[in-house]
Amino acid sequence: MSLTAEQIKVEAMKLPPEERADLADWLWISVTPRDEVQAAWDAEIARRIAEIDAGTAELIPGEEVFARLEEKLRKAGA
Repeated sequence: MSLTAEQIKVEAMKLPPEERADLADWLWISVTPRDEVQAAWDAEIARRIAEIDAGTAELIPGEEVFARLEEKLRKAGA
């Protein structure tokens, strides 16, 4: 017996957030041509490079990014 889309949705919502995100990515890629996905990433990369070249991007040192992330993780674990 096949599951209906509604049954699959209900079951999917029981998954942890990370697994739901992985499932959503997998589903999206399954219905979107790979060329379209690649073209979207290429456009996003070009946009970000243009912002950096124009001096309009906010660049954050890696050390600061990791420090912020560690702080968020510390707070989430508390």
